[in-house]
Formats: sequence, structure tokens, C-alpha cells
Amino acid sequence: MPAMPQAYDTGLPFMKMHGLGNDFVIVDARAHAAPITPTLARGIGHRQFGVGFDQLAVIENGAAADAHLVFYNSDGSTSAACGNATRCIARVLMDETGKSELTLTTERGTLLAKDAGDGLTSVNMGEPQLNWHEIPLAEEVDTLELPIEGGPTATGMGNPHCTYFVEDAEAIPLAEFGARYEYHPLYPERTNVQVAQIIGPDHIRMRVWERGVGITLASGSSSCATAVAAARKGLTGRKVQIELDGGTIWVDWREDGVWMTGPTCHVFSGTLTAEFLDSVR
Repeated sequence: MPAMPQAYDTGLPFMKMHGLGNDFVIVDARAHAAPITPTLARGIGHRQFGVGFDQLAVIENGAAADAHLVFYNSDGSTSAACGNATRCIARVLMDETGKSELTLTTERGTLLAKDAGDGLTSVNMGEPQLNWHEIPLAEEVDTLELPIEGGPTATGMGNPHCTYFVEDAEAIPLAEFGARYEYHPLYPERTNVQVAQIIGPDHIRMRVWERGVGITLASGSSSCATAVAAARKGLTGRKVQIELDGGTIWVDWREDGVWMTGPTCHVFSGTLTAEFLDSVR
């Protein structure tokens, strides 16, 4: 049996955080290498045999930024973007450094984060991807109204999204609905699925099925994608309040990108034992 990486000889420290119930395990690999693998991510993500998370985020040293972030879903797959995890990490780094603004790099690109006051943190998730090949979709179609039953809207936020606008978000059987469309052949990399109900010109109720995770209480990139889709369809303005199962988030689609603002919470810190890490490698 291969030896466990030396970085894990005495265990692996981590933080458990959440943004509106969208929960994360965060590993700080800036001082000590923490080679996360898909197998290890799945093991940590198991809610009975591990810690449990919607996403695992690794903080690495940034070449020209305050830090570089890497994201894993609970099934071990990777994601280029995770808005709520980015906000959580931004809050940690702001508290650590005393900065009120910082830059973070991800596979999505370079993101600007700011302290919004009153315990809120804002992140600019960048410009939305609206062209079919950027999202990506399997073929050229109208991204505003896909040729799928219900006519959902496709949006890329560094990861793919499929937004359904419905009369009653609560009435949708999300477990069945989300699982069905996550693997739709129009989305070669699978997709996040949102069901959104317009409450008013600046107010949305939304529920989320996250690819590689399932039903989640909140999703930052899904919130951004839904806000963009609603504005494109003329259902709302570009600045909206979104009610998620886990609470409220604010999204503002500006000239410089899609800004997302909301609360974060550091729940606890801990250490994954060498015994556990050895069992899931």
C-alpha cells in the first residue's frame, strides 16, 4: 500500500464554513502542501463517514493575487467557480490580513472581493457567459430559451447553469427534477439546475440542484446565473434580492461583472486524523 503523503502524517487541518447553509470544508495549503485527490475529496465529503460538504475549497498561494482557490464537489469532481465558498474564504483572508479588499484567482479567472459591512462579504463573479460554446452547450442554440421542455435559460458563471422560471418554486419536486436535467445531453459537462419564482421586479425565490452535490440550501454561482437570466428575459432589473432555502443573497449585474453579497459563518476548525486520511486515500 503506498505511503500517505508526508503532509498528512499528523493529520490535515481544515475549517468548516457555510454561506446561507451552502457548506464547505476549507483546507489552507499556503504554508504546507495539501494534495487533495478526487478520492480524498469524496471521502471528506461523505456526511456519515467524513465531514460532509457541498464543496471542498483549497487555498493556495497566488502568484499575483492574495490567494488562489481550487474547488471540489462532494462527488470528487472539480468546479471552476463556487461563489459562496469564495465569499467565505474572502472573509477569512480579510480577517487575517485586515484588508477590506482583495483579489482571488480561480479557474474562472481573477475575482475581486470586498467587505460590504454589517458582516456581509461581496465578490465579483465576473462577466456571465452567454454564448452557447462558452457555457458550454453541446450545440448552437438560443441560450435565452433552450429547446428543452419548459424553455429554461442557460448561463455560464465559470460553471454551467440551467434556470427554469416557474409559478411556484415550492411545488417543484426538486430531487427528481434536478437529477433529470443535470445530465441533459445539451450540457456535456452536466449542469446546475435552478427553479426560480419571480416575486417582484427586484425579488426572486429560488431553489437549487447542484451538479455533483444534489439539493443544496444555497449556491452563489446559481444565484448569479438566475439573476442574469431573469434580467435577460425582462422579468427583473439587474439588481435583485434572492430568497434561497438557506437565507437571502443580493446580486447586482454591473458593467464590471456580477456582484454577489451575503453573510458567511465559520462554524468550527478541526483536524482530519491520519487514520481517517489513510482509510480514504
